[in-house]
Amino acid sequence: MVFTNVHNPRSAVSRKHEYRATRVCRGATLGANCTIICGVTIGAHAFIGAGAVVTRDVPEYALMGGVPARQMGWMSQHGERLALPLHGAGESACPGTGQRYRLSGDRVMPI
Repeated sequence: MVFTNVHNPRSAVSRKHEYRATRVCRGATLGANCTIICGVTIGAHAFIGAGAVVTRDVPEYALMGGVPARQMGWMSQHGERLALPLHGAGESACPGTGQRYRLSGDRVMPI
């Protein structure tokens, strides 16, 4: 994967004073050749697909893909896709472990 450190880089212009912090939370998976634009936070247990370009914050447990990256679903801590809508309410079990998860609004949490 690739991390950028300046939002608008120019090789002939020193912009070290413009570095932005990027945060990758515990359990996140970053796919091959994905690019993470500086200044974003990737939530815990989020899953970034191969080749995706992340330009904004990623919620915990979110499955992201594309250029620019868009949310495609939700993932469990075990790395299995959860049968939940993108928004609203619902419950789903991880196919690999049976751990249950609850969606409330735009947030997924294990229960």
